[in-house]
Amino acid sequence: MFHVLLIEDDLDLAETVIDYLSLENIECDHASNGIAGLQLSQDNHYDVLLLDLNLPRMDGLTVCERLRGQGYDIPILMLTARDQISDKITGFNTGTDDYLVKPFDLDELVVRIQALARRRSGQVQRLQCDDLIMDLQTKTVTRRGLNLKLSPTSWQLLEVLMRAYPDVVSKQKLEAAIWGDSPPDSDSLKVHMFHLRKAVDAPFDKNLIHTISGHGFALRNET
Repeated sequence: MFHVLLIEDDLDLAETVIDYLSLENIECDHASNGIAGLQLSQDNHYDVLLLDLNLPRMDGLTVCERLRGQGYDIPILMLTARDQISDKITGFNTGTDDYLVKPFDLDELVVRIQALARRRSGQVQRLQCDDLIMDLQTKTVTRRGLNLKLSPTSWQLLEVLMRAYPDVVSKQKLEAAIWGDSPPDSDSLKVHMFHLRKAVDAPFDKNLIHTISGHGFALRNET
C-alpha cells in the first residue's frame, strides 16, 4: 500500500481525492494549509506528496522549496489550476517532480502516484545524515563544517548511501551503481568502502557508515 500526503485547501476536492484513493488501496493523509502540510511531511514518511500550488499560510512552491532545501527526496506532484508553461518551469525549478492541472482525471492521478512512488525524487539538492552534508549543486561534502575530499568513486558510493539513508543498501546495488552489470573482482567494493570510511568517519569520534551483516551498508546516526 502506498501512503501519500495531500496538501489541499479545497476541502470538497480533498474529500473526493481521499475517498477515491482509498478505493485504489492508497492511504492518504490531508493538510489544508502549507504550514501544517510541511510539518506532516517532516514528521512522517510518505511515498508521494500531492501539493496544491495556492495554499493559505504557506504556498506550495515555498513548501516544496523548504523540503528540498532540507534534503527531503519525497516525490512531489504539484496540483494547480495554472497551466502556463512559465508556471510549470517555476515549479520544476523549485523541486517539483510532476505536474497535474486541475480539473484532473482521478484515474490519471492514481497512475501518476504509482509511477512516482516507485522512485525517490531526483530534485533534492542537499542530502544530510547527522553532521554529514552532501551538496549536489556545489559538488561538496562537509562534516562538522569541514570539507571532505572524495574520489569520484567514493562520491558515488556516498551519494547512494545518503539517498537511501537510513535504509540498508545491498552490496549488489552499490556495485551496480559504480560498475553497472560488470563489477570487477569481489574485493574492489571492500577497498573503495575502506577509503570512503577513511574520509568520512576516521577523522571524527562517531562512525556514520555501518556494515549491516548479511545485508549491506547503511548510514546511521548512532554511536
